[in-house]
Amino acid sequence: MKDKKSVVKPPIKKPKVVHAAKKPITVEPKKVLAKGLSLYNLKRPFGSHKKRKYLGRGSSSGHGKTSTRGSKGQTSRAGRHFYLGFEGGQSPLIRRMPKRGFVSNFKKVYQVVNLTDLNSIKDVVITPLVLKESGLIRSASALVKILGNGSIKNAVTIQAHAFSKRASSEIVSAGGKAEVINV
Repeated sequence: MKDKKSVVKPPIKKPKVVHAAKKPITVEPKKVLAKGLSLYNLKRPFGSHKKRKYLGRGSSSGHGKTSTRGSKGQTSRAGRHFYLGFEGGQSPLIRRMPKRGFVSNFKKVYQVVNLTDLNSIKDVVITPLVLKESGLIRSASALVKILGNGSIKNAVTIQAHAFSKRASSEIVSAGGKAEVINV
C-alpha cells in the first residue's frame, strides 16, 4: 500500500482591503465677486434645491408599490387630514375635558405704577414715554394705571390710561393734575 502523506497547503492570504475613512463630501459654492456678476454666471446657493422624490415608479426605485405610504388604512389614503389632538376617531381629550368659567376677549391689562415710584422722576409732565425711559414700564404703547401706594411730593401733571381713586386724590392734593388718556 501506498503511504498517504499528509499534504499541508499553505494558507491563502487574502489581500487586505483598506477603506478610506468615509468623510462627508462638502461642496462649497463658488464665490462670485459682485464686479463680475452677470446673468450667465449666476448660480443658485448650494443646497437650495433638493431632488424630487419620484413615487410609484417600480420597486427598484425604492419608492414603488405603496409609494412610501405604508400599507392600507386611513394614513395611506389621499386627502387625509388630521387636526391637532386627533385620536383616531375616539373623542379627543380636549372635548372630554369640562369647560368652566369665562375669559373675556376684551380684558384690559394695565402696566402698574405706584405713586412712590413717580417721586424719582424730575419732569413736570409725566407721560407713558417718560415712564418707559425711566424703566418703570416695559412698553409705552400699552395701557398704564397709576396706583395710590405711597404719596407724591411734587406738583406734577401725570398722563395715564387709568388712575385709582386714592392715586388721583393724592395727585390733586399735592397740587398736580391726573389726566386720563383716551384710547
